[in-house]
Amino acid sequence: MILDSKIVMFKKSYLIVLASALFIIGGAVVSAQKSGNKPTVGIEIGNQAPDLDYQSPDGKSIKLSSLRGSYVLIDFWASWCGPCRMENPNVVRSYNEFKDKKFKDAKGGFTIYNVSLDKNKDAWANAITKDGLTWKNHVSDLGGWESKAAQTYRVQSIPANFLINAEGIIVAKNLRGAALDAELKKWVK
Repeated sequence: MILDSKIVMFKKSYLIVLASALFIIGGAVVSAQKSGNKPTVGIEIGNQAPDLDYQSPDGKSIKLSSLRGSYVLIDFWASWCGPCRMENPNVVRSYNEFKDKKFKDAKGGFTIYNVSLDKNKDAWANAITKDGLTWKNHVSDLGGWESKAAQTYRVQSIPANFLINAEGIIVAKNLRGAALDAELKKWVK
């Protein structure tokens, strides 16, 4: 009888220790999963793209995060930038080809969030029209090289761009011409 009672106490103690260990391990796993679901905010591939919120030429505020669910090219440019203007036909072609495609893990297609480093609002608006940049997400703080968006993304030269997935994670950077199309094709269903 004494032996049976010691065995029962041992089993209870063992179960308490085992339950405590599982609780601690389970908490560590949940904590690791939570931190694993929140990538670092930054400008490197694999980082959560920093959110931007700037004005369109007509004064409407457009947040980058409002485009979640779609693949987005964050494209830094300016009306006075010759290389940017030469690249615009490639960006327009890619937009037209991929805007309605279905992308992996995305509800929407492909769009562009154009960030202008212009200081002159009229020159910026005229370049949008002249270059046929038909998407709606054109923004600027009209700060030129002192643009807060350019500082956030550490843009040193333009054109510069960042491709983000539907969750806002940077998947590629500085894609020009055929390289943009090739990268987008990787993500199409």
